[in-house]
Amino acid sequence: MSFQSPHTLDTVITAARKHCAEDVIPNVDAWNRTAKWPRDTSTKAGAMGLTGLYAPVEFGGQGLPLSEGIRVYEELGRGDGAYAFALSMHNICTFAGCGYGTDAFKAEWARGLTSGTKLANFALSEPQSGSDPVNMYSRAVDNGNGTYTINGAKAWVSLAGEADIYFTVVKMTDAPGHKDMAMIAIPADAKGLSFGPLYETPSYNFLPMSEMYMKDVIVSADNIILPEGQGLQGSLMAIDIARVSIASGCCGLMQSALDTALAYSSNRKMFGGTNLDLDGIQWMLGEVATDLEASRLLYRAAAQALGTDEGPLMAAHAKRFVPDAALKAANTCTQVLGGMGLLQPYGLDRLSRLAQMLRIVDGTTEISRVVIGRHLQKRAKTLAPLPIPKGHGEA
Repeated sequence: MSFQSPHTLDTVITAARKHCAEDVIPNVDAWNRTAKWPRDTSTKAGAMGLTGLYAPVEFGGQGLPLSEGIRVYEELGRGDGAYAFALSMHNICTFAGCGYGTDAFKAEWARGLTSGTKLANFALSEPQSGSDPVNMYSRAVDNGNGTYTINGAKAWVSLAGEADIYFTVVKMTDAPGHKDMAMIAIPADAKGLSFGPLYETPSYNFLPMSEMYMKDVIVSADNIILPEGQGLQGSLMAIDIARVSIASGCCGLMQSALDTALAYSSNRKMFGGTNLDLDGIQWMLGEVATDLEASRLLYRAAAQALGTDEGPLMAAHAKRFVPDAALKAANTCTQVLGGMGLLQPYGLDRLSRLAQMLRIVDGTTEISRVVIGRHLQKRAKTLAPLPIPKGHGEA
């Protein structure tokens, strides 16, 4: 299938829905059994226009704004949240490379990334620093001849050993702080780049994740995506996009869990009717449905706010609320099926594990609470203090 103009949200959503129904849902269990990334499937996603969502049309992308393109992951999340997550990270890297990369980088990589024939991933976390990226050891040294030498290690690298290029955040000096941080794209075939053993994960074995090691890796200055001083700010923006994308994928997961519970409970005979005739079952699934509608509204509002002053806070709200709601939904729907909910063919155990994973990646729900809490502290300073009644609040 070749994706054609016009590059509208409706056509892209239709393509994502078709890709999920035909290529993801029927095959995800087999992917997990073989523990291998489905490269043919992600390449097909590219041919359907799903790997260059935010990239300019001139480079083969769809040219969608973030607020629209992010809705694709809700469709893909109905099939598998880990697959949706991996494609979301690729799209973020493609957006960065096509938007901020050098002309030489774009000439070499842009069309491969937007077409999905080349895969990209983002590398920020390190073994000793996840939520605190400023505590970073990876270093890039200017060789003075148009190249940089990079040493260090990254952790939780998705598509490890599978991606063709890794957008890697490094420090340029040993000075403390973030003012010397940059983002450099490291090709997978760079000498000195290697990967550790794959992490053992419970329900997304097909998504390779491991540590990434850089030993005297030499990269051209043409591969600098964000120059020194812009690395942290760009990384935080990427993380905000990722958080909203995860919330979008979680909505697809919730819809899948709800549909499974509805299909089962409307057919399961009990007490002279069906499970779905029981008030208790209706109330349980009704709460899931309300959480799903609230989650959709929240992630879409957060997507609209990306790139504005409210963007980080709205992304934190979405990442705090929606994955928690998805985990609750998966568990509730499992309960509705009773013992059957524990059986692998129904897929609810997989959805619960995926929801837990999505609560953690790209900033745990606790980190989102920190972001929200700091905003509340700032707001509190703008409010007139309320007097404490005499005799209260005193030791």
